[in-house]
Amino acid sequence: MVHELMTNRYINAKVALTTASATTLYTCAPGTTAIVKSILVAALTTTPDAIEVTITSGANVYTLFGGAVIGASTTVELLSEPLVVQATEVLTVTAVTANRLHVVASILETTQ
Repeated sequence: MVHELMTNRYINAKVALTTASATTLYTCAPGTTAIVKSILVAALTTTPDAIEVTITSGANVYTLFGGAVIGASTTVELLSEPLVVQATEVLTVTAVTANRLHVVASILETTQ
């Protein structure tokens, strides 16, 4: 019997949303499955803002959070449960307004 060794690696993905365009937060590598444990969004100003989070799988884009409001000068945890991201899928974040939000995701990557 052959046992394949699985490798676990804890990482975080960070992005400062300096534009109001879609920005890649994380891309799951080929041969990897990722478990996103947390997505924190911090508002840097005294003005509330909103964020959209999507996951792209092949040619399909799925909205995870559409217009999630982030209160002024606060930090919000978007996930209430872990999110599984499969090989080659991409997490993208888009701010309504540039230069107001930072995003940090805590991720466990597993490879065989």
